[in-house]
Amino acid sequence: MAVARNGTVKIYWESTGQGPAVLLIAGQGMTVDGWWATIPVLSRSFRVIAFDNRDTGRSGRVPWAYSVPQMAGDAMAVLDAAGEQRAHVYGISLGGLVAQELALRHPDRVQGLVLGATTAGGPTAALPATMPMTFFARAGIMGPEEAEWAAVPYTYSETTRRLHADRIAANIAQRMGSPTETFAYLHQAAAVAKHDTHDRLARITAPTLVVHGEEDLVVPAANALQLAESIPGARLRVWPGAGHLYIIDEPRADREIARFLEHHSPIWPVPEFASA
Repeated sequence: MAVARNGTVKIYWESTGQGPAVLLIAGQGMTVDGWWATIPVLSRSFRVIAFDNRDTGRSGRVPWAYSVPQMAGDAMAVLDAAGEQRAHVYGISLGGLVAQELALRHPDRVQGLVLGATTAGGPTAALPATMPMTFFARAGIMGPEEAEWAAVPYTYSETTRRLHADRIAANIAQRMGSPTETFAYLHQAAAVAKHDTHDRLARITAPTLVVHGEEDLVVPAANALQLAESIPGARLRVWPGAGHLYIIDEPRADREIARFLEHHSPIWPVPEFASA
C-alpha cells in the first residue's frame, strides 16, 4: 500500500501505466475507485497517479475542518512520494478546485492542467438552482448508497438516465467500494464553500483545458466559461448531453483529454490538439 504524508495526514495513492505522469484529483465524496472509467483510457499513454483525498477511502481521517490549499498540499505530497518532479494535473469537481491551487502555488510542478466540472468559486461563481443546492445540503446525512441513488437526477444527464442506466449502476457499484462518511462529506463541502481563485486565475501558466457537461446541474456550465476566459490561453470543451459526471455520460471526454495532454507532453510528437 503506497502512502504519502502531509504532516500527520496519510494519503493513499496508486500508480497505473507508464509514460509522462498524470495526477488525478478526485471530487467530493469520490475516491480512486471513482476513476474506474478514466484510468484505463489515460494509462495507455501515461503513468496515472490517483489518490484518495484526506477523509476518504484508504487515506487518513481528519477530525477538524480543512481547506482546499491543505488538500493541494496532500496532492503535492503524493507527487513527491511518487518521485515525479513534474506532472499533468487533472481534477474533477472539488478536485478541480484543488488542481487550481496546485497550479497557482507550484507552477513549476504542473506540466498541463485539466479542470473538469469545476468552478473558480467566490462571489462571481454561477450557483446551481435551488433543488440541486438543497439536495446536496441534505445528502451528507443520508446513507452512502441512498445518497448515490438519490443524486442520480442531479449528477447524470437525461440521456444517460434514459438510455444508459447500466453506466449509472456500474459507477455507483464502483463508488460503493469505498463509501464516503458523513463527516468527510461535510468537511469537503465546507472546503468548497470557502474556495475562491477568481482574482488569481490569470497567474496560471500551465496549458489548460476546461471541460464541462452542458447539462451540469451541480456546477453550472457558466463556471467553465468563466475559468476559460480568466486563465491565459485556456481551451474550453463543453460536452452537450452530459451532466456533472461527464466522465460517465460521455466516454469520449477522457479520450479527448488524453489527446490534449499528449500534445503538451514533450516526448509525444502528436498533431495539434483539436476539439472535434
